[in-house]
Amino acid sequence: MSSKTNNKELYIGMISGTSRDGCDTVLVRFEGSRPCLLDSLCLPYPAELAYLLKEMIEAGQKPTDSELKKAHDCLGDFFSQAVQTLLDKSSLESTAVTAIGSHGQTVWHNPGGTPPETIQLGNPQVIARNSGIVTIGDFRRADIEAGGQGAPLAPLLHRALFRPQSGTRVILNLGGIANISVLNSDGSVSGFDTGPANCLLDAWIREQRAQPYDEGGSWSAGGTVSQLLLLNLLMDSWFKKPPPKSTGVEYFNLQWLKQQDIVNSIDPRDVQATLAQLTASTVATAIAPFKPADILICGGGAHNTDLLKRLQDLLPGTSVVSTEMQDLHPDWVEAVLFAWLARERLAGKVQDTRSITGARKPVLLGHAFKP
Repeated sequence: MSSKTNNKELYIGMISGTSRDGCDTVLVRFEGSRPCLLDSLCLPYPAELAYLLKEMIEAGQKPTDSELKKAHDCLGDFFSQAVQTLLDKSSLESTAVTAIGSHGQTVWHNPGGTPPETIQLGNPQVIARNSGIVTIGDFRRADIEAGGQGAPLAPLLHRALFRPQSGTRVILNLGGIANISVLNSDGSVSGFDTGPANCLLDAWIREQRAQPYDEGGSWSAGGTVSQLLLLNLLMDSWFKKPPPKSTGVEYFNLQWLKQQDIVNSIDPRDVQATLAQLTASTVATAIAPFKPADILICGGGAHNTDLLKRLQDLLPGTSVVSTEMQDLHPDWVEAVLFAWLARERLAGKVQDTRSITGARKPVLLGHAFKP
């Protein structure tokens, strides 16, 4: 048996983000309160499940109760497969793991609705039953019920791992949606979504070139930004909303883009370049007032060379590097977050999200589901 089983402070963290490429799953050992990443994998969605999620999320409206129930259990089974695959890869028995933290797949996020709602699918009870491991899920509900946005939650982990010794540091997560964590040396933290990161870039290249994503940003790098389209997109009132704020692909999707008739008269590659510039511009505008000494990047966008160059050009004099410089691979930061939050939940620790999500009070995030 692997020596990893000797430490009972082993947790599994899981999330499927707004890019919907599969389930990111990590095995984490805690040394004190600091997580150490031991193993990881991304289990891609099977075609049928990927299509189900695409239809559900890109419809731009809340799924029906019957759609939600079916997908909730199907995703619970799929996430259970991810757990078992990781255990097999790590040569571990389920008894070695203290708990699983599973964020699930967001299919509806409307914190400004009546009532406010956020829906993550991937039944934690199914995961607990299939794996035999206590599973913590439903992490966002308590924050929503306390008047918060329910997102982002990543700043909580970012403060624990990346707090600067002096000045201000920004952690930028470039997933489907972009969000920032603003960390100060005194321990204070704030954070919010800035708008689209990869969601529009991925959707456009899928439609135009049947590719899942623009590897390295090579397609956008060869295009020319349409200043008219960029200005029209930047006029959207969402970008002018003050934080706390959060969003999702329910809002920023191809329907949103195609409201601009000019899209039809622009070379598709130039549209891709414009979308890359949109992400860089909205991120840079959000970050600039905080005057950070450095920016640490995580999420899939950390591999988009063109996007990072555009961002660096807009923030001259500010170091823009990967979280790998701080010993955590950018692909796994969010999955590690939910392993960390699961441990915090089992310890009964409330989380103060007031300066991040706008919640009225600190809250206990997540519910525990026993096998």
